[in-house]
Amino acid sequence: MSDKAEMRGPITRWRRTTVTGGGAPSVKQANGTKCHDVGKKLPQYIGEPNTEAEVSGPASTNGKVDWEMGMSRPPQLRRSPKKQRSAVEDINEKLSCHVLQESLLSSASGYSNYRGILNWCVVMLMLGNARLFLENIIKYGILVDPIQVVSLFLKDPYSWPTPCLIIACNVFILAALYTERRLAVGTISETTGQILHIFNLTSTLIFPAATVLSVTSMTPVGGVFSLAIYTVVFLKLYSYQDTNRWCREIRQAKAKRLTRSYSCPSVAQSDGSALTNVSYPGNLTHRDMYYFVFAPTLCYQLNFPRSPRIRKRFLMRRLFEMLFLTQLLVGLIQQWMVPTIQNSMKPFQEMDFSRMVERLLKLAVPNHLIWLMFFYWFFHSTMNFLAELLQFGDREFYKDWWNSETITYFWANWNIPVHKWCLRHFYKPMLKRGVNKFLAQTAVFLVSAFFHEYLVSIPLKMFRLWAFMGMMAQVPLAWFVSRFLNGNYGNAAVWMSLIIGQPVAVLITSGDSKVEIQLGAKHSVLENAHTILGNKGEPLPSEYEPQQNCLHRADRSGCFCISSYVSHFSYTTRQTFGHTFPFI
Repeated sequence: MSDKAEMRGPITRWRRTTVTGGGAPSVKQANGTKCHDVGKKLPQYIGEPNTEAEVSGPASTNGKVDWEMGMSRPPQLRRSPKKQRSAVEDINEKLSCHVLQESLLSSASGYSNYRGILNWCVVMLMLGNARLFLENIIKYGILVDPIQVVSLFLKDPYSWPTPCLIIACNVFILAALYTERRLAVGTISETTGQILHIFNLTSTLIFPAATVLSVTSMTPVGGVFSLAIYTVVFLKLYSYQDTNRWCREIRQAKAKRLTRSYSCPSVAQSDGSALTNVSYPGNLTHRDMYYFVFAPTLCYQLNFPRSPRIRKRFLMRRLFEMLFLTQLLVGLIQQWMVPTIQNSMKPFQEMDFSRMVERLLKLAVPNHLIWLMFFYWFFHSTMNFLAELLQFGDREFYKDWWNSETITYFWANWNIPVHKWCLRHFYKPMLKRGVNKFLAQTAVFLVSAFFHEYLVSIPLKMFRLWAFMGMMAQVPLAWFVSRFLNGNYGNAAVWMSLIIGQPVAVLITSGDSKVEIQLGAKHSVLENAHTILGNKGEPLPSEYEPQQNCLHRADRSGCFCISSYVSHFSYTTRQTFGHTFPFI
């Protein structure tokens, strides 16, 4: 290397900066940052010669001057002012590294971003359920059978009691409509109309119950589905006659046009026209009645809020969710819940407390997951599908019940259609009559308990009042939680009541149902033995006595009384039917 090159020093890159005129000049570097206080002496790099950058040349006509950098480059020209620190601050930072602060997991820290922990919980939940699912597959194999679902609704392919029973509900719907028409024109009096409505509403509950109990080809699942439809029709018809009675009261008060506070204004359609409001008695039509019957609400009003158009993509998404979740629910029930329930019967019969708790906790996981899926399937997918198809505008079918800190808040927000009906047609009228608030809430729970028992006992053809007592137990539980538990503790109590309470009800109901089926089989066998041996003039063999005594005890107590009655089944069958069927 030549001496000239050594004298030249290290190669540096020249930057061009400008200083804006007016007031205190500021340096604008080529990278877009600014450096203030140009007139002051710029600090130097440690170990570099003490050189200064000077302003060269006069100011240009636009108020800017050019800077030319020397061999050393000031740090202010390449660093942002936010990164500049004085020597004292640097020394303090080196000497002290602790400040007064709380740990992140302490409540005093104010930290609330636990997204990573939430994701961790989701991952652990998925892994735990995946292990349980694999264990179930290894132990039981594939139990999912879509064809078996048909047998849940039909015993005989030539007998369809469930669809026929559902179609028959049109009789009660039309009876309510024609009764309101007669009341509107004054053909019948208010007293007569009330009597007819009471008779129609009572028949709406009694007729399907009698049909389910009397028709032998009705399956339990078909009975539950039919009674659920009739329960919805009952609540709708009650709201229908109540609302029209209010309209007559307004008309009798010489109101020229319906101006009720809950009547909704007209909503513009997609073509720009407006839907005209309907006034009483112009609402008493078949079209209006059946729109209300299929609408996802239990509370009737003359003018429902309507959406401007049907969103086809939204409709198809909800339909896909309905179909997918239906298959998933059926598969999980067949593969996961049914074997667990069957294996849980023996500990409950033997009253083995430790195994009862273990089986209860084992059933709690699939039962709760299935309940959550059912909630999404019904209250989000199905209800939004119906609302979109009918252009029904009120889509508030549920609220944030998962944040419930009291039992009362949960029951008021997880099923908004039923809550609105109870509030509008039952709770507020009781308060207006001077009933105490606590008694009114208890009465609401009483009505809910009745319908829960109605939907469980009649299809299963057994009356144990488990569902009724379970719902009424919510009253003292709601008082205890609201009195002694607040905040997160109350929310945890609500979740515990859902996760543990439901499998308890499922096991008790399943156990009683199994007892009823087995007792029915015992009765059938004993009656056949009595008939055949009685015709021969022979006494009942002694091996039948334990079974007969068990039947008497079960009939008296109604509790679990299962003993082994099949120990001599082969022998008794051969003795009883061997002369008729030689191959036995």
